[in-house]
Amino acid sequence: MTTKAFVIGHPINHSRSPIIHGTWLAEHAIAGSYEAINVAPGDLPAFFERLRSGEFVGGNVTIPHKQAVFALCDAIDPLAATIGAVNTLVVTDGKVHGSNTDYLGFLGNLDAGAPGWSEGPNDAMIIGAGGAARAILVALRRRNGGKVHVLNRTLQNAQALVAEIDGPFEAHGFEAFAELAPHIGLVVNTSAIGMHGTRFDWLDLALLAKTTLVTDIVYTPLVTPLLAEAAAHGLPTVDGLGMLLHQAVPGFEAWFGVRPQVTPALRAAVEASLEH
Repeated sequence: MTTKAFVIGHPINHSRSPIIHGTWLAEHAIAGSYEAINVAPGDLPAFFERLRSGEFVGGNVTIPHKQAVFALCDAIDPLAATIGAVNTLVVTDGKVHGSNTDYLGFLGNLDAGAPGWSEGPNDAMIIGAGGAARAILVALRRRNGGKVHVLNRTLQNAQALVAEIDGPFEAHGFEAFAELAPHIGLVVNTSAIGMHGTRFDWLDLALLAKTTLVTDIVYTPLVTPLLAEAAAHGLPTVDGLGMLLHQAVPGFEAWFGVRPQVTPALRAAVEASLEH
C-alpha cells in the first residue's frame, strides 16, 4: 500500500516541496507519494476530513493556510503556537497534529552553511517583524547566546513581536542599524526585500564586523541584493534555500519512517527548478 503525503496551498504550483520529497522517496526506494494539492480556503475543513479518514499520513502547509489550519488541528505543538503558524501535519489514529519546522530549517541551514556560527555569545539582528521573524526568534532563543535586535520599518510592529515572544529581544526602527552594527554577529533578513529586484536603501554593511554572518530567508533570487553586497564586503553569507530543504527533514521522517539527508544533489535539483 502506498503511503501518501502532500503539500497544500492556494495557489500551489510554485511549491518546490514535491521535488524535495520525491527525491528522498526515490533515494530510499519507499513505496510512497508526495503531491501538491491546491486547496482553496473554503475547502480546508473538507480536506481535513479526508486527513482524518486515513487517506494521508500527513503533509505540509504553505501560504495562505499556515494560520487557518490552527482551528482545524486536533493538537498543536507549543512551539508552533508560539510561532503562530503550522507548516507540518502528522495524522495519528485519526487525529491531526500540527507543528512548525521552519525554526529547525533555519538552524539546519546555518549549521550546514556556517558551522560553529552559534558558538559564543553573539548578538543577532533580525530585519522584519512578520510571520517569518517569529520562527527565527524561536530558533535564536534556542541557540544564540546574546541579544536579538528586531529592526522594522514600523517600530510598533517590532515592539509587539518582542512583547509576545519571551526572550532576550529588543525592538528598534531601521535608524538603529548604524549604532548596533559593530556589535552584531549575525544578520537575518526575514522581510520580502530582496525579491523582484528590491533592495535596502538604509543598510551600510561596511559598519558590520568582518566576521558578521549575513543570511536571507528569501531564496528567489538565490543571491539576493543583500547577500551580493555582503559578499562584496567580504562578509560570510548563507542563502535561504537550505532553510527550505532542512525544514522538510522532520516531516519526511514522521511520515515515511526514514530520516533523509540534505545532499548537494538535492540542492542542485531544487536550484535547477528555480531557474525556470
